[in-house]
Amino acid sequence: MLNWALIVAFVPTFLFVSFTPGMCMTLSMTLGITVGVKRALWMMLGELVGVGIVAICAVVGVAAIMLGAPVIFTAFKWLGGLYLGWLGLQMWRSKGKMAIPSEANVQNNVSPKTLITQGFVTAIANPKGWAFFMVLLPPFIDDSLPLPMQLSVLVFMILTIEFIALLSYAGGGQTLSRLLAKSSNVKLLNRISGTLMIGVAFWLALG
Repeated sequence: MLNWALIVAFVPTFLFVSFTPGMCMTLSMTLGITVGVKRALWMMLGELVGVGIVAICAVVGVAAIMLGAPVIFTAFKWLGGLYLGWLGLQMWRSKGKMAIPSEANVQNNVSPKTLITQGFVTAIANPKGWAFFMVLLPPFIDDSLPLPMQLSVLVFMILTIEFIALLSYAGGGQTLSRLLAKSSNVKLLNRISGTLMIGVAFWLALG
């Protein structure tokens, strides 16, 4: 048995949290602009794996241990921030695999591995994300009931809501890209995308 009252109460709480603009949603919108929703699904896969790991660790107590070792997080988030910042700078200059090609017959060839890495690093290298789940999830866990089933249901709901939010932001980015897709506006799109990516990098490294 599950405490469905707690489970149902969790839905509006996480809906609000997930759809609030943040690092992962900004990254999703950026990739919606540059590579489209279909290719951005690879980033979403990495991000959802990272979010799932963080959520599970937060409930079982690993997050408290991780947050007690800030050196690990500091190194990881700075490396991740530098990587995303470099990609953003390349996009701003309309260079690199992430940039929108200026010629219609040139295809964006960013690899799935790169996109998965971006999503995973952004989700798992954020100490605020770990701390947030430590605060958010425990109130929705009934101590009188077995933990595995409750955690499975909550994580499933988290990933479902997060995926819907990521799709929404990526779709918004792709719509913006189509509105500005004239050749004269490709440079503008790349600069918008690059600026957003650099913003995510600073958010990750300095947050």
